[in-house]
This record gives sequence, C-alpha cells and structure tokens, in this order.
Amino acid sequence: MSYKCSICGKGSKAGKSVSHSHRASNRLFKPNLQRQRIMVNGKITRTYVCSNCLKSGRIVKVV
Repeated sequence: MSYKCSICGKGSKAGKSVSHSHRASNRLFKPNLQRQRIMVNGKITRTYVCSNCLKSGRIVKVV
C-alpha cells in the first residue's frame, strides 16, 4: 500500500532540502496521515486518512 490518503489521494511530494550554503539535496514531503476506523459504503474499515480530511469532516469516524 502506498503512502496516500484513502479519501482525497494526497501523497508524498518530491522537493529539495536547501542548506545554509544553498546546496540542494533531494527529499520527500510526506502528508500527515492517521490510521482511522471510518465508515465506507456502510462498512467499517481501517484506512489512512490525512489530517485535512479529518478536520474538514469529509469522513464518518467510527468510535
């Protein structure tokens, strides 16, 4: 399973890490994913959901 939000599809982005001397090296920007129990099509599943989807209320969280 790839490192993606199961709701919006947000995943890792590639970029550069820039040092004080302005030398650039490759790095990954990863989304803030949380493993949650959510309701999907009437079934309870454990999936990875980004914090944006959690805060905006796009999901039905099962407690």
